[in-house]
Amino acid sequence: MSASYQVTDGVAVITLTNPPVNGLGHSTRAGIVDGVNQANADASVKAIVITGGGKVFCGGADIREFNTPAAFAAPGLHLTIETIEKSSKPVVAAIHGVVMGGGLELALGCHYRVMAPGVQVALPEVNIGLIPGGGGTQRLPRVLPVEQTLQMVTTGASVPSDKLAKVPGQQLIAKLIEGDLVAGAVAFAKEVADVRPMPLVRHLPVSPVSDPELFNKARADMAKARRGLISPQRCVDAIEIAANTPDIDVGIQKELDIFKEIMVGPQAKAMQHAFFGERAASKIPDVPESTPARKIEKVAVIGAGTMGGGITMCFLNAGIPVTLLEMKQEAIDRGVGIIRKNYEAQVAKGKLAQDKYEQRMGLLTTTLSYDDIAQADMVIEAVFEDFGVKSQVFTKLDAVMKPGAILASNTSTLDVDKIAEVTKRPADVVGLHFFSPANVMRLLEVVRSKHTAKDVMATVMQVAKKIKKVAVVSGVCDGFIGNRMFEQYVRQSFFLVEEGATVQQVDKAAEAFGFAMGPFRVGDLAGNDIGFAIRKRRKIEQPDVIYSPVGDAVCELGRFGQKVGKGWYDYEAGKREPVPSAEVQACIDKVRADKGLTPRAISDEEIVQRLVLALVNEGAAILEEGIASKASDIDMVYLTGYGFPLTWGGPMLYADLLGLPKVVELMKGFAGNPHGDPAFWTPAPLLAKLAAEGKTFN
Repeated sequence: MSASYQVTDGVAVITLTNPPVNGLGHSTRAGIVDGVNQANADASVKAIVITGGGKVFCGGADIREFNTPAAFAAPGLHLTIETIEKSSKPVVAAIHGVVMGGGLELALGCHYRVMAPGVQVALPEVNIGLIPGGGGTQRLPRVLPVEQTLQMVTTGASVPSDKLAKVPGQQLIAKLIEGDLVAGAVAFAKEVADVRPMPLVRHLPVSPVSDPELFNKARADMAKARRGLISPQRCVDAIEIAANTPDIDVGIQKELDIFKEIMVGPQAKAMQHAFFGERAASKIPDVPESTPARKIEKVAVIGAGTMGGGITMCFLNAGIPVTLLEMKQEAIDRGVGIIRKNYEAQVAKGKLAQDKYEQRMGLLTTTLSYDDIAQADMVIEAVFEDFGVKSQVFTKLDAVMKPGAILASNTSTLDVDKIAEVTKRPADVVGLHFFSPANVMRLLEVVRSKHTAKDVMATVMQVAKKIKKVAVVSGVCDGFIGNRMFEQYVRQSFFLVEEGATVQQVDKAAEAFGFAMGPFRVGDLAGNDIGFAIRKRRKIEQPDVIYSPVGDAVCELGRFGQKVGKGWYDYEAGKREPVPSAEVQACIDKVRADKGLTPRAISDEEIVQRLVLALVNEGAAILEEGIASKASDIDMVYLTGYGFPLTWGGPMLYADLLGLPKVVELMKGFAGNPHGDPAFWTPAPLLAKLAAEGKTFN
């Protein structure tokens, strides 16, 4: 049993013992039920306390049992809660650390809840494509206002117990206990041992709703804030059922029906894939978790431009001192000024306290000399994306940095093996590819060269977690995982407009599918000159790679994107809204005429399939080459760095859900198109093999 039982001064104390978060696995549920029954059968026991061992009360379902028979084995959560509610002796939940999901639903089944200050309270199921399934949407609005319940359940956000205790009329928390929680809970249990009838949340009415449009407004808010997601909408439905259904058992059954309905849908699968994939990304097959990590207490960043400044903020936000190095004082002044401006904007919006801002800026020092960064534990270069420039930087770092310092490059495409070989310490070199803006984007591609030491990998993965990044390991290749795949996505977008689609149609189709931005809007935001430079390099290094001339033709007009006020779209001064460009359309028309192409009607469905399956096919090649160790890593790159819709769980899961035989069939159809590089649509060997065997990437 993952729950212990002991009697203290006439009070039975059931302690959940299922680390790390006391998840409600089968053994834990059984331990609770057995403990409550044992206490009820013991005449010397007057009351029962349920608490959590370790640092938390209960984090909810045991994720290790997801999609296994144990998750549904008796006693289930509903029966466990029913056993508590029917106890002949009062049951007190003594809560510390965290109470989330099923853990909160368990606590709501108890007669009383006492909490330590600072407990994080949440029902986060919405974030894995579900709604609470253990009565949470029916019981919580009986102890908190419906408005507060809606906010918590539809966002999954946690709220501190101190704040909830101050909510007028709340009946969630009977008492906040300072000091020894279990001792305080036992004392409280003795005080209420003889109180009859024992209070139950199920007997409370749902708090009245003052605004008759509350639920419709909540649905509209969720449609904007969580575009395309089903689970937030169904959370609203379930809470509205609670408000309109006096019989809680009817409400609980309807909640369960909704839970079962969306649990088997593609969105829940996609969101759970993202949840587990994010955790799996931190695990490197040949680097054991026990690998000793190097201490990272001081960091240096080289380059105070947009990327260097954003990287600096990542570490300042985590409380790690940074020395920012530049070659000229004016570059430092400009970079530090932008960092200050970013923080001051957060302060003005109430997102950052003034003292926190001052504390972060106090961790920042600047220098013009490499000698001043010699004692840093890790240095990250963020200079111009040119091998010659980066080689010079790493030669200098090799000469000045202390032994054991990690030397990291923020390169987005260059060969990290060759960068490492510039130094006499290649084992200390690693790629850390941040995404812009680095202080906002969650993705960090950790590029492992053939020289990188295992303890360096262990260290940077730990550091990534500390600075709140989703770190995905990539091998060395041109563009690594993300940009290598994105190049194929962009190639198809160019072919599509050459063949007959408009720039606006391609972007709108991609955005309707769920991408945060279409490919042409992304190009204008990032700068079209970046892709232009890559294509020039490709013509020399890989002359067999076919591109539509559309992209180069637009760039030759100086249309590099928002930074110059014109790209694939026109932009008004001071505005980012894209305006269709007659000049770009004329450019596309000329390319078609030069190639003798008659434009054809292209459906939105074809646009989406060609864009996404271009990612899939290149992703399959990346997997086969070992650049990514698992398909879910590719999905995490695209979910956290490229705006791929969470509703599909990433390109590789999208292919799995579509069915790999269907993917291959569609690709064969695209190969029959004489335009758009037919050879590209030959399925990658791994894709063809898995499709033939009826298997999936994940």
